Amino acid sequence: MRAEWDNRYADRQQLWSGRPNGALVAEVAGLTPGRVLDVGCGEGADAVWLARGGWDVTALEVSGVALERAAGHARDAGVAVRWVHAALTEAALPPASFDLVSAQYPALLRTPDAAAERALLAAVAPGGVLLLVHHAGMDTQQTHDSGFDPADYVWPSMVAALLTDDWKVEVNEQRPRVAPTGGAGAHHTDDLVLRARRLR
Repeated sequence: MRAEWDNRYADRQQLWSGRPNGALVAEVAGLTPGRVLDVGCGEGADAVWLARGGWDVTALEVSGVALERAAGHARDAGVAVRWVHAALTEAALPPASFDLVSAQYPALLRTPDAAAERALLAAVAPGGVLLLVHHAGMDTQQTHDSGFDPADYVWPSMVAALLTDDWKVEVNEQRPRVAPTGGAGAHHTDDLVLRARRLR
């Protein structure tokens, strides 16, 4: 996984648009800044935007190539971000300690024990919010010639299925995507948005 993503990033000078994801901007607007975990931070646009907004940012990414770019963008912006080079399921994150866990279009591999789904939920502090956004329709696609098989990945419905009475679902919907121009993934038109608050 690490080598695959390093190669994807190394193939281009810039893979993504360089602007924060629209669903993140919309959903975070009413939240009080606190500690945030940015899962799969890529080249750092969301992490930098959150830090500029007063959030204490920990940004997680499996690709070292992407992290180097992200750190450079943060330096240019004059903001501090804690960078973690690891997969979500391998990262030594303090449990129940983030006021916001943001996963924007993450490539989280599915496992029989739902390790990635449980890691997302475990990172959220009581009173905190999990925000998971993905491309609508991808979860029902057929296996691509490229080898992409949606059955291999975690989708919002799988995380929603694990929510207990300790959680309140605030948003669980499909909506038109506010897509930045340019960058990989710009052709996707709709988002699946899951926003859940941990009650205790």
